[in-house]
Amino acid sequence: MPKWSLRGSFLPINKIGVDLGTANTLIYVEGEGIVLNEPSVVAIEKETGRIQGIGLGAKRMLGRTPAGIEAVRPLKDGVIADVDITEIMLRYFLKEVTANRFFKIRPLIVVGVPSGITELERRAVRSSAHAAGAKEVYMVAEPMAAAIGVGLPVETPTGNMVIDVGGGTTEIAVIALSGSVADTSIRVGGDELDAAIVTFLRKNYNLLIGEPTAEAIKIQIGSAYPIDEEKEMMVKGRDLVSGIPKTVRVHSAEIRECLQEPIQNIVAAVRRALEITPPELASDIVDRGIVMTGGGAMVRGLDTLLREETGLPIHVDEEPLTCVVRGCGKILDEIERYRGVLTT
Repeated sequence: MPKWSLRGSFLPINKIGVDLGTANTLIYVEGEGIVLNEPSVVAIEKETGRIQGIGLGAKRMLGRTPAGIEAVRPLKDGVIADVDITEIMLRYFLKEVTANRFFKIRPLIVVGVPSGITELERRAVRSSAHAAGAKEVYMVAEPMAAAIGVGLPVETPTGNMVIDVGGGTTEIAVIALSGSVADTSIRVGGDELDAAIVTFLRKNYNLLIGEPTAEAIKIQIGSAYPIDEEKEMMVKGRDLVSGIPKTVRVHSAEIRECLQEPIQNIVAAVRRALEITPPELASDIVDRGIVMTGGGAMVRGLDTLLREETGLPIHVDEEPLTCVVRGCGKILDEIERYRGVLTT
């Protein structure tokens, strides 16, 4: 049986799903599953503009490059900040995916984007995907893709609430009948938590650390709610007074305290979304609870804090990092079924 294009073509089409995230880019190929998961980082030579590394190789350069090379993240707060670099990165990733695969024609691509994306940012996503080799480009809101990825019945009249905590944004949506009934998008995510840790160590210990170190602290001892076994960690950085490298011991309770401002912003956004939810759908959420996805969902105790603040059941997906791209994959597998969730 020939596969259909959304525009009615009878040609067989190759279909690719992309989660173009602030922290990581994931790619799904129809029939194969997730084939790429790389950091959204590009290392570039300042003087010539020559690319020195993309993905994991470039991330290893963050904070370690000489003066002539800069490791940049072309996506900020979940949207494209540098169209040209994003285009180069996306083209590289798609080339990696398609290099050893026989694609008869240019692929159809579905990209997960934040629900609060502007038309200017939408055009940037579209032009980057087309320049990277796409024949047709469709977009789906990240909360919707995440809901489909975890298997929620988004086409039914039943209310489903999703909190997608990404690297640059937190997307909260109440979904029913293939649409978002109440949604909130705030530019607070994993990056904001890392920045809070950098600021805390600078103010309290006169210690300057980079993004990779802050991320490691967040993963190892960070939490949003008091944990049973508090931890300590030795952190290395540069003393801002003497300029000499030094090591300090940091306690998990301190890190939890410094993360409270961005975490409370997430809690407040969840409350706002619940306040504008129609009563009938709110009753569904009481029964079904809230599903958490995205890398930020892995912060210890965040689900417990939200459960306490809202009084609702909170479920964290087993693989929160891949929910959006898995949702893009399911949409590609059943395009006619999910046609209503796609935009151009």
